Amino acid sequence: MKEDLHITLIQTNLHWENSEANLEMFSGKITSLHEPTDLIILPEMFSTGFSMQPEKFAETMDGAAMNWMKENSQKKNSVICGSLMMKDGDKFFNRLIWMRPDGSFGFYDKRHLFGLGEEHNHYSSGNKKILVELKEWKILPLVCYDLRFPVWSRNKEHYDILLFVANWPERRINAWKTLLEARAIENQCYVIGVNRVGNDGNEIYYSGESSVIDPRGEILWRVANHECIHTCTLSYHHLNHIRESLPFLKDADEFEIK
Repeated sequence: MKEDLHITLIQTNLHWENSEANLEMFSGKITSLHEPTDLIILPEMFSTGFSMQPEKFAETMDGAAMNWMKENSQKKNSVICGSLMMKDGDKFFNRLIWMRPDGSFGFYDKRHLFGLGEEHNHYSSGNKKILVELKEWKILPLVCYDLRFPVWSRNKEHYDILLFVANWPERRINAWKTLLEARAIENQCYVIGVNRVGNDGNEIYYSGESSVIDPRGEILWRVANHECIHTCTLSYHHLNHIRESLPFLKDADEFEIK
């Protein structure tokens, strides 16, 4: 049986298009963690906010934000996860980084770009998921708008946790809450959603509602409208019991994504 997993969610306001201030802010929050944790999750575009100016603010894979993630992951002996605006070659990506304490990392480029916010006019879409492991748990990390597209997150990889980092506005927060619960139920997995709070540089308000949801769709933790740091423990025994007593995944349809 797999060990329990300790996960820390950081829900916070962000300094608009100011990477130096955001990295300093997150350093303080991570330093304040005194309980052990296996994984620290930051919001989408945690160093800038959801900006459509990658030409000015995107970093490279050897830039300051990546080095910051490596240093803090080592200090806490924990994986750190969050997305950054990233320049790779002549393209820009909304790239989720999975940084391990040994300095190795994986990354995922957001597939579903938010057309309503013109994200597709500034960033390139990814086309490949990553499945990461932590203490033998299998985790599928995705980004914000991906949440609306259940085929992309359908549990064909036998993962245990589905994770979303986001900048999801308060005006559509009911969809965020409902879809997180739906993804947990249909995929029989834990779902973690980490959102930001506060107003961004476009005066769009974010209410947070970061969430931890169990494989039955039951809310284990959720908080709105204020900054917080929350560490929770996920039980593999609980996950396994649900899957064995209600073996719905074996009846799922087969399909391919083109």
